[in-house]
Amino acid sequence: MKYGFIGCGNMGSALAKALSKQTTDILLSSKSGTSAAALSESLGCNWTDSNFRVAGECDVILLAVKPQVMEAVLGPLVEVLNERRPILISMAAGISLSKIGYIVGAEIPVIRIMPNTPVAIGKGLITYCCNKFVDASRVAAILKDFSGAGTFDRVDESKMDAATAAAGCSPAYTFMFIEAIADGAVACGLPREQALLYAATAVAGAAELMLQTGKHPGELK
Repeated sequence: MKYGFIGCGNMGSALAKALSKQTTDILLSSKSGTSAAALSESLGCNWTDSNFRVAGECDVILLAVKPQVMEAVLGPLVEVLNERRPILISMAAGISLSKIGYIVGAEIPVIRIMPNTPVAIGKGLITYCCNKFVDASRVAAILKDFSGAGTFDRVDESKMDAATAAAGCSPAYTFMFIEAIADGAVACGLPREQALLYAATAVAGAAELMLQTGKHPGELK
């Protein structure tokens, strides 16, 4: 399968890097051609300044754009998408599978995902759901290709907003927690560099302890 990315922001770039561990049959496109060009050079793949080319060539298209511009991005591509019916993968928070289907106006296979920032180091948790036009075997192939991003977990679309809060947003709160621990340690006289190292290492170790033992956090607490 040939993969295309429309949008090369932080999350799109992180997923493209993870994908490049399995394949370089990737075509990147972004509003800023320079960002797509720089990323493609580092990954050894191709880039374009035309979303039409991505829509016309790729079998799987990742929509790595802001929710508020999704309709504007997809609108001009409707004709070619209807013709080819590639798999669309949206990472736009709050935009439902049916909404994307409504925009493109066809029985196009759509996967909705919500990655979190640790995908940048291959430790992400990516929740996903699919519409009825997505073939299970192709989903399995896509997940295998993106295995370098982290762990994928399928949820019912009705649970996607909750999953976004629990997995997508929680790293930000974790960073706040680590920062607060470090601030307290610094106030007690520990150098900032050591304080951050101790706090981050403790949080990472505690999380791994829970995952490996399978124990409830209440018990470990």
